[in-house]
Amino acid sequence: MIEIPKLKNEKFYFLPFIIATIFLFGCEQKINEISENPKPNILLIMADDMGYSDLGCYGSEISTPNIDKLAKEGIRFTQFYNSARCCPTRASLLTGLYSHQAGMGTMVTTEPDTVKGAYQGYINDNCVTLAEVLKTVGYKTYMSGKWHVGEFESQWPNNRGFDEYYGLVSGAMNYFDIAKSKREGLERVFVKNGKRYTPPTEGFYSTDAFTEEAIGYLTQHNSENPFFLYLAYNAPHWPLHAYPEDIKKYKGRYKDGWAELRKQRWQKQKALGIVDESWELSPQDPEAMNWEDVKDKERMDLKMAIYAAQIDRMDANIGRVINKLSEMDQLDNTLIIFLSDNGACAEEGALGFEALGGWDGKLDTKNSYASYGRSWANASNTPFRLHKSWVHEGGISTPFIARFPKMIKPDQVTDQLGHVIDLMSTFVEVSGATYPKSKNGKSIIPLEGKSLVPVLSNDKSEPHNSIYWEHFGNKAIRKGDWKLVSVANGDWELYNIKKDRTELNNLIDEQPQIFNDLNKDYQKWAVRVGVKNN
Repeated sequence: MIEIPKLKNEKFYFLPFIIATIFLFGCEQKINEISENPKPNILLIMADDMGYSDLGCYGSEISTPNIDKLAKEGIRFTQFYNSARCCPTRASLLTGLYSHQAGMGTMVTTEPDTVKGAYQGYINDNCVTLAEVLKTVGYKTYMSGKWHVGEFESQWPNNRGFDEYYGLVSGAMNYFDIAKSKREGLERVFVKNGKRYTPPTEGFYSTDAFTEEAIGYLTQHNSENPFFLYLAYNAPHWPLHAYPEDIKKYKGRYKDGWAELRKQRWQKQKALGIVDESWELSPQDPEAMNWEDVKDKERMDLKMAIYAAQIDRMDANIGRVINKLSEMDQLDNTLIIFLSDNGACAEEGALGFEALGGWDGKLDTKNSYASYGRSWANASNTPFRLHKSWVHEGGISTPFIARFPKMIKPDQVTDQLGHVIDLMSTFVEVSGATYPKSKNGKSIIPLEGKSLVPVLSNDKSEPHNSIYWEHFGNKAIRKGDWKLVSVANGDWELYNIKKDRTELNNLIDEQPQIFNDLNKDYQKWAVRVGVKNN
């Protein structure tokens, strides 16, 4: 028999072994937990033409309790970017590529094959969609809402990876009656599972209808498979359409005008920590009208009230979807993301258009087709300059909220950069999918986006070296703290975004080397992705 000599401090002799054993057991347990956990469901919610300051948790007076709760239970990004307009953003969001690489450097076309390449007007076959990738690892894929990346049947969602689709293939529509279009002879294509569909003319409101269909998908879903649900609202895109009871909540609230609203939102944003207190609030848009010069203030108050009501109703419907997930016991196993496709819309003119399509112009009926205009859009995009279609901060900055308690700590705010091209990489990582090199014999363009998982899980790593934009000649590059930006046919402007995100102090003359470096990078990117007249 071998006798083990007793050691002085014997009780500490095995301590390293005990600690190592506990550590290894803990690691094994964690690995087992991860492998046994079901793949997370993914719910991607997009608003349409909603400005940076239009949510309560980003500075608004509009009631958005359900979205605000998602933010409270998750993370808000203060520097998340889209691609400035409906079609380019949706193309980048769906593919993880810059819109030009996906064929959507411009708006969607209704004339097939007139142009090929970066500006062909529909997503091409050298990219894959989120749905196509997630299907490869067992996801059921659902979409309800606005598509806007391909008008023809071969380009519809059911032919780009979605098992179920209900919604508007085209752009803007009458919320109550799709037949009442913005101009005579313009057809709005609505589809249900691969076939053209005409929604009812009574009892239909698009925000409600898209939600009801989404809830229907969840109701029928087989819990053995994870799901990906893309819920793309057309709210609050014009025309200004809302229910009377929703409008009533806000009517009269905007009688002090847009300049006062901008100040109020700016103060709230600073209190929320959404903006840096050292920045200056950008001046009122030079093409906005001074409130004291507006003759029909009551009508302009009503326009903003309807716009607010559209967002209010969207938030209520998002609450319905969240409640459904809770009923299914899937809420905490679902990565929920909310964002907007571009900044608020300045179309057309300071006070907006009044009655497209020859409709009567009475704002609180389905027979109207109006917008709220550049002056109110300037307030929606507080504190930034410019609007949808431009690539100054007002056109490309979006609220971005993510909730997933298995990964994301509650009530977080991050200033890390992000862009819609990052969603593909993020979903690939959380789902365990593999991004393909080819599909149906065609090579697939490598991903441009970076996974947001390190940021979502509270790692402060920066996902991007540079981010780029071009739309209708408006162009920009963001690299670190610096941004080089230009309106179409205009001169380059250079801003230190960390110190001056409202883009008021143009440093183009003071920083020639930074200008040259960024311009060189932009030109290389423009050639690589097929930008014309760069």
